[in-house]
Amino acid sequence: MLAKGIPNAKRPTMDEDISPLQPTDEVLKFFALLQESGAPPFTDLSIEEARTAYREQSGIFGGPLIEMATVANIVAQGSAGPIPLRHYRPHGLASGPAPALIYSHGGGWVIGDLDSHDRICRQLAHHAGCAVVAIDYRRAPEHPAPASSVDVIAALRWIVAHASTLDIDPERLAVGGDSAGGCLSAVAAIAARDAGFAMRCQILIYPGIDNRNSAWDYPSRIRNADMPPLTRAMMEYFLNAYLPDDMIASDWRVSPIVVEEMAGLCPALVITAGLDVLHDEAVLYADRLEQAGVDVVRRNFPGMIHGFIELATILPETIEALDVIALTLRQRLAGHI
Repeated sequence: MLAKGIPNAKRPTMDEDISPLQPTDEVLKFFALLQESGAPPFTDLSIEEARTAYREQSGIFGGPLIEMATVANIVAQGSAGPIPLRHYRPHGLASGPAPALIYSHGGGWVIGDLDSHDRICRQLAHHAGCAVVAIDYRRAPEHPAPASSVDVIAALRWIVAHASTLDIDPERLAVGGDSAGGCLSAVAAIAARDAGFAMRCQILIYPGIDNRNSAWDYPSRIRNADMPPLTRAMMEYFLNAYLPDDMIASDWRVSPIVVEEMAGLCPALVITAGLDVLHDEAVLYADRLEQAGVDVVRRNFPGMIHGFIELATILPETIEALDVIALTLRQRLAGHI
């Protein structure tokens, strides 16, 4: 059962974050490389320029382009029209219906697409030994909230309905995503529960889970407001495009944290970064899942910044996080569970 909303919750204070955290040496190196490149911040770019720059940055820092057995661009049918998908099947996957991760990319609901997260999806498919189906949902400002959530829910339903055609096992599915995609994955997990789908787990990578105006009061949003790449200015750049009407922010499809009833949601892996503005809301969401009896595994990376899952070329913590995700998927998508 979906709820209309909850009062503003008390913001968590994590013991690990009481003293100021510092970026790791590798993160500082990443900052230096960006500064040396002379690339302007996304906030100084048009939407299309920012989308192009994001794709280019992903190609440089996103890690190896792992060869797949097959990569197919397909199209799901949603209530608002066609939804492009990209279906990855790694080498070594047993024949027959495969376990699958349904992935929603990050990018503030504004930038990001199938290409910006192609390397991440390949790495996850390879290391987890499962198929990955990535969703190219509609983005703002052309399609403001809740268009992205409508597409992700519609794509989830289509994938389940067409599982046999896709050669995936509808009983061994997970949802996952980073940042905005983490929010959309939480939305998908709620929709899956309410539809009665057998979802095995949700992978929430530093999700933007609370987009109400009151969310600016989270301590991490204040403490990390000037920490690149997701500064407060960058968040405002995204949210001004995504939420032209502030009233929609209290919709569960935009801020999943407002859902009252969390019992019955699938197990969650919640990955956070200590230097991320979104750290505290992800912690609070994990708390609420646990309070509802949901099995939650948390993995915090204290010296990491928002977006670090996209930096496998330069950050060892990215590889560690990908390994944690892969292990979780292997365990949760195993046939005997």
